Amino acid sequence: MLNILVVDDLALNRRMLTVMLEQQGYRVYNAENGLMALKLLAEHSIDIVLLDVIMPVMDGFETAAIIKERFSQVYLPIIFITSLEDEASFERCLAVGGDDFLHKPFQEVILNAKIKAHSRIRNLSQKAREQNLQLEYHQNQVEREHEIVEHIFNNALENQKLFTQHLDFHLSPAAMFNGDMFLVAQSPIGSLYCMLGDFTGHGLAAAVGALPVSRVFYTMVSKGMSVSDIAAEINAVLANLLPGHMFCAATILELSHSGRSLSAWLGGLPDTYIINDKGEITRTLESQHMALGILEGDEFERGLIHIEVEPTSRVVMATDGIIETANPQGDFFSETRFKEALCSKENITTAQVLERVNKFAQGNEQQDDLSLVLLNCLPVPEPEQAAEPFSPLPFNFSLSLNSKQIKSTDPVLEVVDVLTQVAGLNAHRANIFLILSEAYNNALDHGVLGLDSEIKNQEDGFLVYYQERDTALATLSDALIIIDIRYCPDNLALYFTVCDSGNGFAKAHASDQSLMREHGRGLSLLGEIASHISFNAAGNQVEICYQLSSSSTSSH
Repeated sequence: MLNILVVDDLALNRRMLTVMLEQQGYRVYNAENGLMALKLLAEHSIDIVLLDVIMPVMDGFETAAIIKERFSQVYLPIIFITSLEDEASFERCLAVGGDDFLHKPFQEVILNAKIKAHSRIRNLSQKAREQNLQLEYHQNQVEREHEIVEHIFNNALENQKLFTQHLDFHLSPAAMFNGDMFLVAQSPIGSLYCMLGDFTGHGLAAAVGALPVSRVFYTMVSKGMSVSDIAAEINAVLANLLPGHMFCAATILELSHSGRSLSAWLGGLPDTYIINDKGEITRTLESQHMALGILEGDEFERGLIHIEVEPTSRVVMATDGIIETANPQGDFFSETRFKEALCSKENITTAQVLERVNKFAQGNEQQDDLSLVLLNCLPVPEPEQAAEPFSPLPFNFSLSLNSKQIKSTDPVLEVVDVLTQVAGLNAHRANIFLILSEAYNNALDHGVLGLDSEIKNQEDGFLVYYQERDTALATLSDALIIIDIRYCPDNLALYFTVCDSGNGFAKAHASDQSLMREHGRGLSLLGEIASHISFNAAGNQVEICYQLSSSSTSSH
């Protein structure tokens, strides 16, 4: 029901209008002057005001101006009741806020038509006001939630600032929230772990995975887990958390405490480059795996790349937003221009690379998150946290694998899981995993299977190498690999012996020095981790001593 306020100093006019309006089903309020009208407007929800012009105490002109000032949030129509005919009066009525006119004497048909027309406009105004209030409420809620999430993100992802000598990085989101993430943490034994991730899309929807991923990353690094362990666990979390169309392309690195060796899991990001201080690309690390969050646990691939690096080496990681930056002509910045930028000067910085990217874009709007990381391969300072005490009990662990077991299992992870249950060893999990993985895979590839790493130097050499590996493994028979591990608490050392039934590198391939080369799984990089490595005369048995404490001396 509409509430209509009639304001007129003549009682007869008020009575006539009240009768007409009540017959149409409206609720009517009456006022003798403008001052009384303002009081009724404050006390009741009035939908339309019928306002006389000439009145005592407060006339219609003054009243209309005050009504429009006080009740401006929703359209409140003022229909002037007037016997005036001059244009100047009409113009003044409109100037003070009048919306329409009703001439005396009143015509009921015209009165009803005007009230219905203005009531429809008021109804639309009220709905618009309600919608605006709802939008304002939701906007405030979203802004508040964004503030909370941004605060959480900033706290979760702030470790990068702790390693300024090692890291030069830039993250530039295309929206309020970054679909890219960069995580950094140090393990109990001093290794530096980095993860650059790129979730599908950008903005808040793409950033939802950042919190669970950062929690897994920091927790597992604090426990000394290997890069492959971290990748597998994050994959499992994201596979359960994200919808099928979302995933996270990522590169996860571990730089050893000495700064001389690097382990990398690469899944879906653009190539990672190793550059030197002269601005030359010395090595390209291509993605080997699918992005995180796609494969089920039994399908997930843990394979790592292990390489030696120099103190002058720098690792370059980037998300595809860099190479896919477009200019107004629709051309991409591309891998070629990216590599040219990296090689354009010595000791290039992320700011200098991004300057070239932005110059290429020529002001074109950023379409994707831009992230670029330069990791300096320098020794890592000692971690502050105290390590878990070592077990005082010595032990021996031995495992023999025949052809059937070699073909159907990869024992490294299970052996590492067993070893790291011993007090104090879990902090060294990543190094133990690297030692066993390298020793076992070299025994298998170059000992039992007799593969030649020179194949990898050919065009598409890695592809050819692993095709030959699969073929040789399928036909393998009468083979044996023995793994023996000894823990000595007296000098805090682990001794690994891996022996295979192959001919050994000394007899199998005169040209194959793969055990001492940098071919991804070469053993030479273990010299940066192990305190002692030796081979028997045939080359089919390797012995490795790993010191658990830098202050201990090996007796091997």
